[in-house]
Amino acid sequence: MKILKIALLTFSLISIGNAQTDQEVLKTIYTQSLANGKSYDWLNYLSNQIGSRLSGSLGAEKAVAYTKEELEKLGLDKVWLQPVMVPRWVRGAKEFAFIESALGKTTNVNICALGGSVATPALGIKANVVEVKNFEELEKLGKENIEGKIVFYNRPMQPDLIQTFEAYGGCFNQRYQGAMEATKYGAIGVIVRSLNLRLDDLPHTGSMTYGDLPVEKRIPSAAISTNDSELLSAMLKLNKETKFYFKQSCKQLKDVQSYNVIGEITGSEFPNEYMIVGGHLDSWDLGDGSHDDGAGVVQSMDVLRLLKNSGIKPKRSIRVVLFMNEENGLRGGNKYAEEAKRKGENHVFALESDAGGFTPRGFSFDCTDASFEQVLSWQPLFKPYLIHYFEKGGSGADVGPLKTESNVLAGLRPDSQRYFDHHHASNDTFDAINKRELELGAATMTALVYLFDKYGVNPISTKKTIKN
Repeated sequence: MKILKIALLTFSLISIGNAQTDQEVLKTIYTQSLANGKSYDWLNYLSNQIGSRLSGSLGAEKAVAYTKEELEKLGLDKVWLQPVMVPRWVRGAKEFAFIESALGKTTNVNICALGGSVATPALGIKANVVEVKNFEELEKLGKENIEGKIVFYNRPMQPDLIQTFEAYGGCFNQRYQGAMEATKYGAIGVIVRSLNLRLDDLPHTGSMTYGDLPVEKRIPSAAISTNDSELLSAMLKLNKETKFYFKQSCKQLKDVQSYNVIGEITGSEFPNEYMIVGGHLDSWDLGDGSHDDGAGVVQSMDVLRLLKNSGIKPKRSIRVVLFMNEENGLRGGNKYAEEAKRKGENHVFALESDAGGFTPRGFSFDCTDASFEQVLSWQPLFKPYLIHYFEKGGSGADVGPLKTESNVLAGLRPDSQRYFDHHHASNDTFDAINKRELELGAATMTALVYLFDKYGVNPISTKKTIKN
């Protein structure tokens, strides 16, 4: 096996040296990733030896040290840490909850505190429940029907949307703003249906906000599994006096210092034009964050490794940026953009992978019409690898702050149908990763970086960008 890998590597380097077409370069990149990939091994360590990496945690600190060390092993021109202050929220003891249908008759259910929530009182809270689908129903019920009760947000993700991130976006506000809105009407707690397209027993966490509410007015907020959401809803229909009890001990601590991890290959012709590829190094604490976003981290690292191992010498400076604190603050992405602006750095392209390690389907682009026309001219190059999705749209939360009128921001778009089965839940673990799918994603990202580096951004004409 080792001899085969060496032979493939030698073939790849010779191929790049004599390459006449972009097709041959992309073939070498995909061969390198699938036969000599590193992303799966990196993710194995990140997930199984380090584990969850919530901002401010020991796991996050270990992940910073590990990825910096691995980038240094690649022989990049520069590797460094960029300091950033991040929030530190801790979950505490495992949450507990039950539905009480009659005095002394209870059914335990699966919940987890939402990130940023306050704790319940030490003995927990128990109250009648008000079920709503949206904030409009909340307002219609008013304070007289909500005060002193627990609000249960039970709006499912829309199942008929093929783009599951669109379905997620249609439910996101009940999780993020649910407690803040319920507080207006005197609620004492909030339970939110997990943002998950399937019915299972796993509660899914995620960030929430209180806005400008003073600490003394903040109420505890938790997610409940989809199966238990169905159960609670059915029991409320049978008996409006059904009560809900939950207890959680999470807390918000003082901000701590962490880091973005950055590595660079300096450009040979335009070193002051920067192209970045990245994912977020932090993860939620229930699983080990393999899909969200360990996959994006290791794929981004492998982009630079694949460029070097394929003998490609970029014209522009290519950076990998492993952002800290995307999940509950976006401090890393904002800090990187702030420093780039302060230094006057010209970021012409940024690509983020933060949609899981599933089979890549293509990219979405936030760019000018001219740049998108150029991207469409590259579609035949990706066709042999079944990459067919090229759309204008969003890119990624961490690279978003870098947006200018002329640059290109992009997001890798893997098949998303199973992503929310794992998103922010305890089953976001390494065993859910397919090695080949992960490596295809790394190769696809590398191919796009190669093409933008070779041909630039916002060309006057795209008709002659490909050598057939």
